[in-house]
Amino acid sequence: MRELLKVENLSAGYGEAVVLNNVSLALAEGHTLALLGRNGTGKTTLINTLAGATRQHAGSITLGVGAAAVLLHTLPSHERAAAGIGWVPQERNIFKSLTVDENLTAVARPARAGRAAAPWTPARVYEMFPRLAERKGNLGIQLSGGEQQMLAVGRALVLNPTLLLLDEPLEGLAPIIVQELLRAIRRITREEGLSAIIVEQHPQAILAISDSAAVLDRGTVVHAGTAASLREQPELLDRLLGVAR
Repeated sequence: MRELLKVENLSAGYGEAVVLNNVSLALAEGHTLALLGRNGTGKTTLINTLAGATRQHAGSITLGVGAAAVLLHTLPSHERAAAGIGWVPQERNIFKSLTVDENLTAVARPARAGRAAAPWTPARVYEMFPRLAERKGNLGIQLSGGEQQMLAVGRALVLNPTLLLLDEPLEGLAPIIVQELLRAIRRITREEGLSAIIVEQHPQAILAISDSAAVLDRGTVVHAGTAASLREQPELLDRLLGVAR
């Protein structure tokens, strides 16, 4: 299995404040990593750092393999998106003054060479999220929170990324929307084979559809292993997260 992402000795934060300290992790092509930890442990900072939205103090971030590898830490955020990063931040950041369809078509990019799965287009996003198809003429500000989250995911997908970053995609949503998004994420990662890193406060739900897991505490990785082994050890989850289920 080829390594898609390699993070080595990463330290980063905001301004002079260092939130992440000496973080190292790796992700294989076609795999999903569940990024877990209590609130304030650096999960969002790590996602933001991969996307280029923090100040990096040390370390390296490499995306890709061999001659196609890109040193992400040398690139601004817009070039990281062009290099293959699809980012769904906590704030969603959809264009609220544009329609659903305009949100998708404004950022859509062609599929990358060598991609095995079908490319993501607005039409495929509508097929996965019928709610968005019904509201394609609505402005972003007219959508519910769950619909905005679906649109944020769809907008990241039509970039046709090689790595999808999802920061708490289920936070604050109604249970029926949570299940709809979980099915979509499972399809994107397990069936379509898109590599992903998912930050989530519902560990069991995300571990069930992930290959590996990493737990952060005070800005450092305190546990790394398979998602299945962590899911099967509620006592360890309780010790690491304060949440057994």
